[in-house]
Amino acid sequence: MSGESLSVSGQTNTVVADWAADKQAFHVPWGKLMMWIFLISDTFIFSCFLVGYMNVRRTTTDPWPYPSEVFALELFGQNIPLILIAIMTFILITSSGTMALAVRYAHFRDKQKIFWLMVVTAAFGASFVGMQAFEWTKLIGEGVRPWGNPFGAPQFGSIFFMVTGFHGLHVSCGVIYLLAIAFKVKKGDYDKKNDYSIVEITGLYWHFVDLVWVFIFAFFYLW
Repeated sequence: MSGESLSVSGQTNTVVADWAADKQAFHVPWGKLMMWIFLISDTFIFSCFLVGYMNVRRTTTDPWPYPSEVFALELFGQNIPLILIAIMTFILITSSGTMALAVRYAHFRDKQKIFWLMVVTAAFGASFVGMQAFEWTKLIGEGVRPWGNPFGAPQFGSIFFMVTGFHGLHVSCGVIYLLAIAFKVKKGDYDKKNDYSIVEITGLYWHFVDLVWVFIFAFFYLW
């Protein structure tokens, strides 16, 4: 009887040891996994916004505003449609390139280049937010409100400010996030573990924000 008890006890200890050894369910850092889960949930939110936008635009009886008319910017005495939006888009796409370079140099543990590339990326993001604030100011000055606008369907203002504002909030948070990680890299906070995966995790967030803008740009400014 005692022999059977010892056998069962040994098997139990083996099982416990096996489970205890399995500290990582996936071959990916937990930080990266959590970021992916967050981005997937955020994808659902933006998807709901864009689907709702398409549904409202399809069902409204009022004429939908023409983007070339609403987003035209006076330059050199002429109204140039979408010039500001094109610059904003170019800046955000460029910031994805600098972020990708930062991730590349993270593999080489080059702290100096990581720091400056992330700072440049944050500067691009801040420029984008500043241009978006200017765009909002211009539209508000022309009478566009969440409850109506002089260009057509009153729903345009509410959906536009909600979606672009939510995305602008993501970019603003991303700028703060980038700067915080950049300065931690510069201080050497990740040298002890020799793990710079946080740079890649930050890059995932930033590339997601840039990708979402591509869809917003297509749906609101081109369609």
